[in-house]
Amino acid sequence: MNTALLTSAAGLALLGAAGILAAADRSAPYDAEAQAAREVERIRQYDSGPGGLNAVIAYSHTAGFKARELAGTAPLHGRTVLVKDNIETREWATTAGSLALAENFTRRDAPLIANLRAHGGMVLGKANLSEWANIRSNDSTSGWSAVGGLTRNPHAIDRNTCGSSSGSGAAVAAGFAWAAIGTETNGSITCPASINGVVGFKPSVGLVSRTHVVPISSTQDTAGPMTRTVYDAALLLGAIAGEDPADPATIGVPREADYTHGLDSFSLTGVRIGVMRGQIGNNAQVAAVFDNALADLEAAGAVLVDIEFEPNADMYRDSYAVLLFELREEMGKYLSSIPAFENGETPRSLDDLIAFNRANAAREMRWFDQSIFLVAQETTDRAAYEAARANALKIAGEQTLDPLLADNDVAFLVAPTRGPAWMSDLVLGDQFNGSIGFGSPAAIAGYPHLTVPMGEVEQLPVGISFFGAKWADHDVLKAGAAYERARTATLPEPSFKRWSARAMPE
Repeated sequence: MNTALLTSAAGLALLGAAGILAAADRSAPYDAEAQAAREVERIRQYDSGPGGLNAVIAYSHTAGFKARELAGTAPLHGRTVLVKDNIETREWATTAGSLALAENFTRRDAPLIANLRAHGGMVLGKANLSEWANIRSNDSTSGWSAVGGLTRNPHAIDRNTCGSSSGSGAAVAAGFAWAAIGTETNGSITCPASINGVVGFKPSVGLVSRTHVVPISSTQDTAGPMTRTVYDAALLLGAIAGEDPADPATIGVPREADYTHGLDSFSLTGVRIGVMRGQIGNNAQVAAVFDNALADLEAAGAVLVDIEFEPNADMYRDSYAVLLFELREEMGKYLSSIPAFENGETPRSLDDLIAFNRANAAREMRWFDQSIFLVAQETTDRAAYEAARANALKIAGEQTLDPLLADNDVAFLVAPTRGPAWMSDLVLGDQFNGSIGFGSPAAIAGYPHLTVPMGEVEQLPVGISFFGAKWADHDVLKAGAAYERARTATLPEPSFKRWSARAMPE
């Protein structure tokens, strides 16, 4: 393709909604060079300046040429991937959104990125995120980092992108890349995917390496794909998954050679699916969209089984204790592993990060504090941690997800993922509706969780979540793909405008 076309009026027309959706058309030949050039132009047009999305921290300006070089490398053939900026890539600094790591040029690829390149993926750039993956403060605003600013939702730029893979979700929705990689400890892939109107998949913990990823929790952390279709999520998962000797959780776990196999042919006929009625929440509009999704599942042949269940609150308490203890330990290990900075002092512990934030409070703590960091620094009782970890895992897996699946004789569980995007407010922080969703048990137990767009509330996307047993990742993806084919809802397109300008014109 003539890249000069991209600067013409006709070329810019190609970057509209049809241009976004074209990347998902698997029946057409994939022109990696032309598609990458279009995506770079979209980033230039929509990501910076007043009203820009702030979804991308850094990117390759020569992406088209690099994609062309990879076009013959299967299975991705030069498809572009934006990488959340807590995952190391050799080209750019890995900051986790914090100025404390602005000089963190490790010049190394995380194993999952090495796998991505080996499978023909083109690393397009680094995506913005909620700073420190939203583990610094209870009063944070999701999508904000000192390095990247506040990420805006392409469907309504005055509304939130959820966290912490905010830039990854917004960028995919905006057509800035074929796909993005996010990370999740509890909701950080699935919430931004749902709120930005894309597919997000949190795999079973252990499928994907966590080495050279800025950590929170060795128990719950995982990376995963964020894409426009379930098929693309499965394709990207296969490219980044793999065993890593440096990450014991990845050793000896069951993996599929091809996670896309069978997605197009999987039938929901006779498949029993549990509907988590108590987790639909108190938003009538979300409930109505979810009811329509359930009708689509039934029309596709699924047998729906209503389930009333209230999770054990001890699971949340003990999981939080685990996160606090592991944050201090794992962050120290990570910071000890990075090369010394050429400019400035290299932080080597959580205590060093706390000191940095205090010294740079005007830039780092104008909007919210570091209260979670402070509590984590004092969470040092190993015996209490080990007891909390064992109990949280037991409740989430053995006492919640396993019996819900087995006792109700269902293959999957479904619930709305989250409500629609709330107004971003750096002064007051996040305002999400906590009554909606069932993601925590899967996050805590390390089980798979897929969210797929199911419609809109007032032109704001909402998603449906699919849950399955641990290591049932392929099955969950197949169920999500079958729902995607059966879906009757019209999905909203990004407007790149304020919500009020769309919903309430003068």
